[in-house]
Amino acid sequence: MRNLYLLLFFCFTMFSFSQTVVKDTITRRATIGYDKKGNLVSFKPETPPLIQVAGAPPASYSYFWEFGDGTYSKEATPKKVYKKKADYKVNLSVTNNYDNGKPPKTRPKLVSVNEISDTNYEDIASLADTTSILLFKNREPIPDEEIVVVITYQNPLDYVANGKLYLFYNDKEFKNKNFELLETRTHFGEKEINENGVVMINDFNNSYENVASSTEIPSFINNFKIDDANLDMTLLESNALFSDSKVLEFDNMNAKETRNVFMTFKTTPEMIKDTSATVKMRGIYVPDRNYKNHKKKTLEMEIVTSHDPNKMSSNATLMNYRTVRFKTINFKTRFQNDGEGPARMIRLETDIPDMFDKKTLKIVDSYPKCPICPKGEEVKISCLDTIIKEKQIHFTFKNIYVPGSNQKNITEKDSTKGFVKYSMKFAKDFHKVKTKSKTSIFFDKNEPVITNYATTRFKPGISIGVRAGYNLYTDLNKTNVSQEISKSIKTDSYFLGATISPYKSYRFYWQSELYFSKLTSNSSGITSPLELVQYTPPITLTNGTVIDAGFETTNSSSKLTKVNMDIVPVSLRYNINNFIGVGFGPQFSVLLNQNEEISSSRLVYEAIFNAALPPTVGNEIVELRNNSSISTKSNAFEKMQTSVFADATFGFARIGPSVGIRYYKTFEKDFNYWQFYAIWKF
Repeated sequence: MRNLYLLLFFCFTMFSFSQTVVKDTITRRATIGYDKKGNLVSFKPETPPLIQVAGAPPASYSYFWEFGDGTYSKEATPKKVYKKKADYKVNLSVTNNYDNGKPPKTRPKLVSVNEISDTNYEDIASLADTTSILLFKNREPIPDEEIVVVITYQNPLDYVANGKLYLFYNDKEFKNKNFELLETRTHFGEKEINENGVVMINDFNNSYENVASSTEIPSFINNFKIDDANLDMTLLESNALFSDSKVLEFDNMNAKETRNVFMTFKTTPEMIKDTSATVKMRGIYVPDRNYKNHKKKTLEMEIVTSHDPNKMSSNATLMNYRTVRFKTINFKTRFQNDGEGPARMIRLETDIPDMFDKKTLKIVDSYPKCPICPKGEEVKISCLDTIIKEKQIHFTFKNIYVPGSNQKNITEKDSTKGFVKYSMKFAKDFHKVKTKSKTSIFFDKNEPVITNYATTRFKPGISIGVRAGYNLYTDLNKTNVSQEISKSIKTDSYFLGATISPYKSYRFYWQSELYFSKLTSNSSGITSPLELVQYTPPITLTNGTVIDAGFETTNSSSKLTKVNMDIVPVSLRYNINNFIGVGFGPQFSVLLNQNEEISSSRLVYEAIFNAALPPTVGNEIVELRNNSSISTKSNAFEKMQTSVFADATFGFARIGPSVGIRYYKTFEKDFNYWQFYAIWKF
């Protein structure tokens, strides 16, 4: 028996393990290899095999080295001459292009320099005098991965200065934060400071003290000119656009000296997944913190799902339809020549959605940098030609030289890349619809490379409407006539309320309603036929007349008043065009107040007897009239009525005023009704 238990336990254990899905937790890793001769160090990475993306150009790695002294390289196997004896912490970031795996992880490596044998040390390259600050990243951001952002800054002054650096990140226009700062690596004594939320609001009216929490640029800021000397306004504007910041102070920076700061960011899993979206960071450089002169630089990054240098993006991924009409939308298509030779002609055939006005096209920037081609001329110079077609715009770089990434002796990958950045405005009449567009990239006469889809989407927005009208109860407003009974009913019902729905939806959309209706119903008439009644014993009137028979009938009237709260939790609606819409949905009517007054009168008429004829009706015996009344009241929320409806609207269906007709089918007998209404959405 013991062996049987052991056998059952073993089988159960094996079955349990067989049902467990083992996840692949193996992390791809790259290691830093190097060969040292004195202070000359030759670096060489060791990388895992690439996993080729089917149909894409050949997979490859690109590299970003930090040498631990404030310098960097993008070469695959760089050589570094160190200036001083020291221990240097070397970092390597490897990016996998056209590869199905994740970027390999690397660990920093400590390189000890104990002797100086080579004096060919090169300082950090200087920036242009008009630049002073430069921001760049080692790769485009992918959700849940790391990127390195570099701030390069140069002292433009002709004296030794002490200044500041600001970096703002995490655009407030997105619901979730896109970046988490993991590490800041400085090499020139920069130190982090806390500047009380960065913005120096005390310089402004206290009524603006909470403006930094806004997701829009405060309107009063636009009244100020934000220039190189207006640091306070630049900081206030930046804090209105970004939710996080980093502030560094530096000292003793020589004239024309250049320095680098390296920051590692982790892109959050909640990062916006739209692969055509653009996120930003902003750097602000104050060369001398005794003054407010400064320079700012914005780094734009396209969100990607894989590291593909050929990509299309825009800043129109999520827009407010109410305010977007006069907005200028920016697009950017970037490309990389992955061939074994240079490209002399590159053509970008870009889809243009109908909502954009192609006549408003403006070229914002491009690389290779070249002028616009003259129209109708055969050119032999380098230029960018633009041809506007019905559904596309063709951007053609003519007579250029863009080397291939697999070309011999090409070590700088950035020289194989290019882009065109352009802007357009919306057409006069465009609808609230999502669009998708892509670009086909032709390198000389090769087959095209197809980019991702760049999308334009609108925020739902909220539209509040006012709705009022009249309910027509055709089944109640009837006069019942028979030989014996005659009764008339008159019913009036009005309502007033509000609606909520997405703003100016194109086709299908939902709508909720809440309104209050008042119904007043009056009925009157003969409710019983004339009937001959024998009185036993006879009735003696006050004047002495004895009545032993008479004709009796009953007249009654009633007044019903009730107030309902009518709720449409959600209805489905469809705009056929700009002027006609239809919809259907459920409605729940809850009784708030009901009063009913019923009055009745018993009338007695003389019975006139003739010997050979039946009795006839004489005058009313007023003394025998009997009046009575009853009043009833219902409690609030005591009753609920359920119904379904279908309707149609005519007018400005998407926004503005319109009129409609709606038919209700209730679950109470003979209580179906029509509704006529006017509605105005804002």
